[in-house]
Amino acid sequence: MKPFSTASSVCLSLILAGSLIGSAEARNLRLSHNQGEDHPVHKSMQWMADRVSELTGGDLTIEIYPSSQLGTQRESVELVQTGALDMAKTNASELEAFDPIYAVFNVPYVFADRDHFYKVITGKPGKEILQHSRDKGFIGLTYYDGGARSFYANKAINTPADLKGLKVRVQPSPSAIRMIELLGGSATPLPYGELYTALQQGVVDAAENNETALTNSRHGEVAKIFSEDEHTRIPDVLVISTFTWDSLTPDEQKALQQAADESLAFHKDLWAKDIEKARETAKNEMNVEFKEVDKEPFRKATQPFYDEVAGQSEETANLLKEIRDLE
Repeated sequence: MKPFSTASSVCLSLILAGSLIGSAEARNLRLSHNQGEDHPVHKSMQWMADRVSELTGGDLTIEIYPSSQLGTQRESVELVQTGALDMAKTNASELEAFDPIYAVFNVPYVFADRDHFYKVITGKPGKEILQHSRDKGFIGLTYYDGGARSFYANKAINTPADLKGLKVRVQPSPSAIRMIELLGGSATPLPYGELYTALQQGVVDAAENNETALTNSRHGEVAKIFSEDEHTRIPDVLVISTFTWDSLTPDEQKALQQAADESLAFHKDLWAKDIEKARETAKNEMNVEFKEVDKEPFRKATQPFYDEVAGQSEETANLLKEIRDLE
């Protein structure tokens, strides 16, 4: 494990100090994530927090720290690994650096559509992956829909050839970098919070995300064309420290898992509404153009990625087969 950054050390001190407050009466878990309070995933996790308090009569509560208050996604997961932080919302791209099994979710076009995506994350493959990282210091509680990721820039990305020579912001994930390489672009890993300025100043030429990035993070102000190639559907993942999980009573574990599962169902409907709202806002108030593109050239260009991940191990090959079988 890498040494803590200064930010992580400061956060660790704050978390440990805060954990002493009120611990005699109720157990309070701290949850970190990088989105604002208006984001659907924050609303879904707040719904989960309210639900777990209800199920335990207030004996177990969750305090949510949005907007990277306790560090970046990577720093938060590092704190979760040690038990200094109880929970964090991250995503499969970030988690690949901690457990390579998450690479299966980062394979372009591994999901046929949204229905297929939900079959996987609520089915056997998804549940197996959540438990896979126990020896890494954390396990997953649930997934949240992160939408279909597409490219956005100030030019249309109609084919992979349109990415040639473009600096494309990606998450700090080997899979994300490899995907851009196969498509002919220049992958530029950057923290999400730096992306608006990077697009504005030309540090990067393009980015890839779902429609809410255009509105919630105002990227539609600095990138006016959203090309709907829908190359990946990378889930957000809510993880909990194994130290924290193992310290909970069986009833608390049951309540927390139930609240997490129910929050996924809550999020599914909320996400669909927010995506539609984001599209309308981006079109009508930010003058963003949405371009339909032929996905087949993108799918063909990234096929080597699927083969590479399948070749990593028998385990990943079997998981990819299970995912495809659920189409």
